Order: sequence, then structure tokens, then C-alpha cells
Amino acid sequence: MPTNETKNIKTIQSLRGMKDIVNEESSLFTYFVENASRIAKNYGFSYIETPLLEETALFKRSVGESSDIVNKEMYQFIDKGENDVCLRPEGTAGVVRHFVEKKLDRAGGNYKWYYYGPMFRYERPQKGRLREFHQFGCEVFGIDSVYEDANIIIMIKEILEFFGIGFTLKLNSLGCKECMPPYKENLVKHLTTFKDELCEDCNRRILTNPIRVLDCKNEKCQLLLHNAPKITTSLCNSCDSDFEKLKEILDFNNISYEVDSNLVRGLDYYNKTAFEFVSNEIGAQSAIAGGGRYDRLVEFLGGKSTAGIGFAIGIERLLELVKMPECNQDVIYIGALDENSLNTVLKVANQKRKTTKTLVEYAPRSFGKHFGIAEKLGANIVALIGENELKNGTIYIKNLKTKEESNLKLEEF
Repeated sequence: MPTNETKNIKTIQSLRGMKDIVNEESSLFTYFVENASRIAKNYGFSYIETPLLEETALFKRSVGESSDIVNKEMYQFIDKGENDVCLRPEGTAGVVRHFVEKKLDRAGGNYKWYYYGPMFRYERPQKGRLREFHQFGCEVFGIDSVYEDANIIIMIKEILEFFGIGFTLKLNSLGCKECMPPYKENLVKHLTTFKDELCEDCNRRILTNPIRVLDCKNEKCQLLLHNAPKITTSLCNSCDSDFEKLKEILDFNNISYEVDSNLVRGLDYYNKTAFEFVSNEIGAQSAIAGGGRYDRLVEFLGGKSTAGIGFAIGIERLLELVKMPECNQDVIYIGALDENSLNTVLKVANQKRKTTKTLVEYAPRSFGKHFGIAEKLGANIVALIGENELKNGTIYIKNLKTKEESNLKLEEF
């Protein structure tokens, strides 16, 4: 019976925008991660796990102080050692930090890592967007070739197609340190002619990172931006040649795409190739994967100039689209019909678990009770041991799908 004290204890719920992953969703989650990881490994990637907690400066220098993530969304605090830290809002910066910290930028060679795990952003929770969310991502260092850009895009396509997810690929080039500055000047001149009509965020971005204005989701701003200068018409010869080559490679591999000159990505570190995979299957057209090239990010974090490219997939956004194939593997339920059989039941179950998913009921029960529990747990084979089975060294088996019954010797089972 609850006491007066326990009656008044307030139940604790999960924080807003954070949720547990259980039951069917946890099965989908592990199914996605296992198969996306398998595909990444086939493309030469190895697994990396970076800390959830990093110095705040890491994200200010990489993601950029003009980004919404740094300005509005980071879980930032001073820890007990007086360090300014935050929960990671995205995965790339931590991987680059590792790359520089281990002096791999000076060792030379190519490095390809994949990761998955939780990220944290303090934003308004909505369908498919949480404050704690999970990403699957890949990062490549040391390969300065547009063929690797295409390789990354092809891999994402393979991942999405494996899970039967329809998509549209959007493509853009953000130029380089040679062609981007003059483009930004032209863009700012254009934007200042009607800046009073733009939203507050756009006016802030004009001063901090004007190309982010193109990414504004405000409908009025999008109408005003219709005639804004396009980066694709301002590319230098090198960037233009790379962009044309990328399109040629995708065409050769029968990968359709749309060039979207307003696609700038949400983070400040991108240059040259930028891409997004969007889907109409989760309500309004929404990005389900995105990334691009970031050839100067290693320098921004104190390393030697190193080519880089990567992407991230928002796992929660995909889970409602992922359909698991029907599982044909056996699930065995083992139970005891009397107290004396329990030790044998547990021993047999532990041996069977080496090859097959095996569930055990520790309380002795009748035939009918065992079958009821087995069905609720999703088992398709029921195995029971009672007094007669114990005496004869056998086990009773019933396949719930075929209704076949038998008695097997324990060694045979």
C-alpha cells in the first residue's frame, strides 16, 4: 500500500522535445543504424565515436556565430571546472576536432569515418524535429576530388533506396574563397535595396553571413529573393568546372537532380558542393539528408589545410518511412511445467541462446498459460519441460504457426 509520503511524490516525465526510443521504434532505429553502417563500411568508412560534450568554442568556430545553432539553439553552460561547454548540436565539428587533435592533418593520407548518435538543439519541438535527436553521418578528409563528392551522393542514394525511401536530390555550388567574396558583395548590394521588407533574421544575416538569407523559410522573404543574384552564375573557372564535372558524373550514373541556387545549407563551414535529399513523404517537402564540401574547416580549427566533405541523415525523420522486412527467424519460448524443472529450463535456454533468440518464463505454469505468454511475446516456437520430460530427458515442442508438435531428446533440441 502507498504511504502518505509516496502518494505526494510527483512523477517525473521526460523533458520537452526529448523522448524514449522503445518497442517498434527501437527495432526500426537499430535496423536503420545497422544497415546504414553496413553500407558505409562497404564504401571504406570506419566507425568513430566523439564525446557528447565539447568546448563551446569548437562550434562557434566551425558551425559559425552567424548560424541559428550558435545564436539560439545550443545547450551551453559553465561546468564545475569553469569551462564553457555545450552538448554537441551536430556531428562534423567533433570529428574535425579529433582529426586536428591527433595531428592527422600533418600525417597525410585519406581518412573516412562514419558515426551515429544523439545531437542536441534547443528549438521548438515538432513532428520529426526534437531537442534531442539522432544523426547518422560520414566525414571524409584528404580527398580533393569531385569524384568523392559524387561517391558520397551515390552512397546516400544507396542508403535511402535500401530502406525504400523516395527522394529528390537538390544540388548547388557555394564557390570558394576566390569567388564567394565578390558574390557576397553583389548579394548584399541587392538585399539592401529592400532590407526593410525582410524579416529580422535576414537583416541580421546580411551583416554576418549574407548567403544565409537565401535559406530563409519566411514566404514573404522568399518572394523578395526571387531575383537575387545566383552563386552559380558567379563561380570562378575552377568551381564552375568542378560543378559541371559533378553533374556529368551524376548523369553518367543515372542519378537525377535539381540545381537549386538558393541551397546554402544551415552551417557556415560549407564551400563548393552542397546538396540535400528531400522527401514529400513526411508532410511538406523536407530535408532528410544533407551535406557538402568543407575544405577550410580544418584550418578554422587550427589544422593544416585539408580537403573535407561529409553529410548527415536525421534518423527520426526517416523512421516513419522505414519499413522492416518480415522477420522469418525463430523466436523460442522455454518454460517449466513444475518447480523441479526450472534449473533444466534455464540451462537449456542458455545453450539455445548461442544460436537463436530465446525467451524464458521462470514461474512454473500450465500449458495454456505458457502458450498465452508466448504469443504475447511474439514467440513462434514453445518448448516446455515438466516432470515426464525431466524423467525421460526430453522437451515438448510446438510450432505456433504450423501447429506441429513433437517431443525431442534434449541433446537433439
